[in-house]
Amino acid sequence: NELPKAVNITWSSINFKTILQWQPKPSGYFYTVEIHGQTSDVKRKCILTSETECDVTDVLRNVKETYTAHILSVRPVQMDDFEEPPFAESEKFTPYSQTVIGKPEIKDYSQKGSKLNVVFKDPLTPYISPNGSFQSIQDIFQHDLEYKLYYWKDQSSGKKDVTTKSRKFEVSVDSGKNYCFYVQGIIPSRRENRNGQESMVFCTSVGRNILDEYGTEVFIILGVIAVAVITVAIVLPVVLCKRKKAKNARAVREKELLNGV
Repeated sequence: NELPKAVNITWSSINFKTILQWQPKPSGYFYTVEIHGQTSDVKRKCILTSETECDVTDVLRNVKETYTAHILSVRPVQMDDFEEPPFAESEKFTPYSQTVIGKPEIKDYSQKGSKLNVVFKDPLTPYISPNGSFQSIQDIFQHDLEYKLYYWKDQSSGKKDVTTKSRKFEVSVDSGKNYCFYVQGIIPSRRENRNGQESMVFCTSVGRNILDEYGTEVFIILGVIAVAVITVAIVLPVVLCKRKKAKNARAVREKELLNGV
């Protein structure tokens, strides 16, 4: 009987780390992945696996080549047979044009006067450069990659943006006002996946006072507490004084009654 073929084959790739996924979970058979490039030899990965995913990053090093994956359904003895096992073919995948650009890392930022400076770091790829370090996405994309800084006045919805091909920004802002921002990688030449993942959002704290930090609600609560404390401080002595006078008057009356007896 012919074995079931893989279905729902998908490529998942971020910063050139690429995972191939499919269904269903095998029972009584295994999967083997073959990667076919347009100009490269066929390469096998995840041989006789019972998993439904396979990391194929290392066989896609020619990132500008277009690949297809064959997911073979095999029995253990079938790998040495001449009979071609049944397989399912994936859609085409080109890492250079389809991998998602990951989040940049904000390394440093400062706001001095009317200047906001932001320094960030490229996401790294799994590929090693000749000097032994991991290549960044900018090492691979070169001038095809640019970065955009989105920034806005704190507690405001109006957004501005500037673009750079370096790893730092310097923008003019209103002095004494706080700003929030994030960075995003962009590849303008792409038709799809043009925008990368957004970095974490950071906000400056220049000139931030307690009211900005905690809001008016906290001050209302503190005011109510202060009024309550002052009220207690005024009323309590009066009440104690009245109680003392009443006690003294009661003692005098008791003494008079005793003397009369």
